[in-house]
Amino acid sequence: MKPARTKTPRKLLVKKGSQTSLKDPVGVYCRVRPLSLPDQECCIEVINNTTVQLHTPEGYRLNRNGDYKETQYSFKQVFGTHTTQKELFDVVANPLVDDLIHGKNGLLFTYGVTGSGKTHTMTGSPGEGGLLPRCLDMIFNSIGTFQAKRYVFKSNDRNSMDIQCEVDALLERQKREAMPNPKTPSGKRQVDPEFADMINVQEFCKAEEVDEDSVYGVFVSYIEIYNNYIYDLLEEVPFDPIKPKWNSCSTPMRSTEFVPPQSKLLREDKNHNMYVAGCTEVEVKSTEEAFEVFWRGQKKRRIANTHLNRESSRSHSVFNIKLVQAPLDADGDNVLQEKEQITISQLSLVDLAGSERTNRTKAEGNRLREAGNINQSLMTLRTCMEVLRENQMCGTNKMVPYRDSKLTHLFKNYFDGEGKVRMIVCVNPKAEDYEESLQVMRFAEVTQEVEVARPVDRAICGLTPGRRYRNQARGGPVGDEPLVTEVVLQSFPPLPSCELLDINDEQTLPRLIEALEKRHHLRQMMIEEFHKQSITFKALLQEFDNAVLNKENYIQGKLNEKEKVISGQKLEIERLEKKNKTLEYKIEILEKTTTIYEEDKRTLQQELEAQNQKLQRQFSDKRRLEARLQGMVTETTMKWEKECERRVAAKQLEMQNKLWVKDEKLKQLKAIVTEPKAEKPERPSRERDREKVTQRAVSPSPVPNAPPIRLRHRRSRSAGDRWVDHKPASNVQTETVMQPHVPHAITVSVANEKALAKCEKYMLTHQELASDGEIETKLIKGDVYKTRGGGQSVQFTDIETLKQESPTGRKRRSSSAAPAQPDGTESEWTDVETRVGCSVAVEMRAGSQLGPGYQHHAQPKRKKP
Repeated sequence: MKPARTKTPRKLLVKKGSQTSLKDPVGVYCRVRPLSLPDQECCIEVINNTTVQLHTPEGYRLNRNGDYKETQYSFKQVFGTHTTQKELFDVVANPLVDDLIHGKNGLLFTYGVTGSGKTHTMTGSPGEGGLLPRCLDMIFNSIGTFQAKRYVFKSNDRNSMDIQCEVDALLERQKREAMPNPKTPSGKRQVDPEFADMINVQEFCKAEEVDEDSVYGVFVSYIEIYNNYIYDLLEEVPFDPIKPKWNSCSTPMRSTEFVPPQSKLLREDKNHNMYVAGCTEVEVKSTEEAFEVFWRGQKKRRIANTHLNRESSRSHSVFNIKLVQAPLDADGDNVLQEKEQITISQLSLVDLAGSERTNRTKAEGNRLREAGNINQSLMTLRTCMEVLRENQMCGTNKMVPYRDSKLTHLFKNYFDGEGKVRMIVCVNPKAEDYEESLQVMRFAEVTQEVEVARPVDRAICGLTPGRRYRNQARGGPVGDEPLVTEVVLQSFPPLPSCELLDINDEQTLPRLIEALEKRHHLRQMMIEEFHKQSITFKALLQEFDNAVLNKENYIQGKLNEKEKVISGQKLEIERLEKKNKTLEYKIEILEKTTTIYEEDKRTLQQELEAQNQKLQRQFSDKRRLEARLQGMVTETTMKWEKECERRVAAKQLEMQNKLWVKDEKLKQLKAIVTEPKAEKPERPSRERDREKVTQRAVSPSPVPNAPPIRLRHRRSRSAGDRWVDHKPASNVQTETVMQPHVPHAITVSVANEKALAKCEKYMLTHQELASDGEIETKLIKGDVYKTRGGGQSVQFTDIETLKQESPTGRKRRSSSAAPAQPDGTESEWTDVETRVGCSVAVEMRAGSQLGPGYQHHAQPKRKKP
């Protein structure tokens, strides 16, 4: 008969990613292993059943305030160092196995640093089985009496199951039993003592509400992901018993007789589920058979001795338990041959290799390459979790990099909503693993925020429930015991042959009559015996009724006494409850009062801190104000000192000029009166006054009978420097003999920063009307300095005055007898030059349009006597 192929029907109910599907977060649990030595430093403390706290151990970097940094992490549940394997199984794995039996998928994996107890949690140790043997034991306890015969279900290479009838399954069993080395383990073999204690689970555990109208089959497979390649640990390969299969580095020996295992490929079935193509799936019928298959693959798994762990897993191992379920037909006799009604559920138990740092494991060569691939796959797992969390929390649609690693690619269906996902974070509390444990905690924190779609319930076949036991009651193939009437009839003597072949036969009827009489006599005896036994049974029944009645009376009396005691205890409980409520009410009042006082205390502390901060600010403002006032006083004092010095110097210069003018006039008057042709006296020397004021140029007095003056330019004392010649556009050109001439000068009409930056000297030509109505030209000179702000400043140092006077029109003449010109003509104009000192500075900032010409008056206008 051609076997029927099946597929998982859960895909037909709700589409993946449907808006109506509910989501549950990934269940993350934490298990803390005990320290190896009692005197070791511990960095992890269990706060309560959901929180752990990490302490920074001695010698590690401190935070800024000098205290040790403490960080708390929350989990769905935390299991301390004294947690048993049974307690861990009941909380974490029991719901996954229950979902498996009810047609839902599940994924359970252990995560942590190397040496944190992942393999012990998953596999266990002698006398204390781990999660894997306990899951197998619960499965077979639940479906033990409902298992299908071997080879009724048959796996294929397309991640589905074929179903065979009873005849084909029988032929398959006979064929496999005839093979010399059958692959399938036999349930009649003796359990290997190497793992006998690990599967000897004392606690009986069974799933509730198992479908009794279905038959079940269990298939297991075992793979490992090593260096990002998938290997089948149950695959049978040619093997030479003389030569070792693996060398000390857990790599295959180069031998002609040995063929190394071939890596497997990941494929996607028609329901878009990922599976390992060509992976060996073994049908098992008991916990012992399943664990024997696991132990056979465990011996092939890559482990090595590292600096941190003597038996460190060098690969990720995945043990898959596939449960196939098919309903019975309407009669309850055989398996229903409809592939749409076949349900396949899978539980994957993953033991991840430990994350590690190579500088601690001292890895090199192959160990270093293995550690790099392990860390890379775990990093990819972490990246996938972070992207899933970001997509769910922020509403983005980033692509999750499942294909970057075989580990994440294999289990991507679980994170897309194909089953429940749970993770056990195993940590070692020793101080040496602090940094690695910190990274593990951060990954667990991210994983808890990832939500996975809740798996949907399987489809109902629609057949009448209770078919199996109804068939047994009809005397079907399940029950083979004969009825009571058949036993009674068989105890009667057999009837002789009743066939009459001759009319004169006188023996057949007498024999038949004799046999019937014997049967009648036997029946009478049986009836009498039945009556006797019935009377005896009635007497016994009456005696039993009396005994039961006495027992009931006695029990009723005891019950009445117990009820009185219970009533008293209830009254006492009520009294205690009232007292407890009163105390709780008082405690609540005290807590509220304490809360109010604490709130007032916090408020007062905040006000105190605010007042302290206000006082600190006022004190700082006061100090800044004092410093500012002190600077202003110092600056004002210096300013007024300079202003006083300038005014004193200007006043002295003014008085000296007045005195010199008076002396000059007196001398001229004297010369006119006494000696009309004598030379004009020179200006008296005042050496002492010259030391106090700035040195200035002195122009000689006009000398009588002087030769005609040649027209020439006067040379400045600072001819070697570069000048800015500032001549405002409003100035009037004069036709005086003496004209200021400065070589290498830049002539501007408005002072600007560009011209000042190129020169060292500055000269302003200023014109104004004197009291006699003549034009007076002043040359105000100064030095150019660069300021700290990037601009230029001008400090005025000297003033030269050029003035024209009319000898006939003036009320006062500078000389009563003007010297005659050599050509006999009389000069109509007299040029007078006066030079005075100046110590006024004007600063021009960078970019300013205000030139020194606007404030160039260093002293008040000198009045003529």
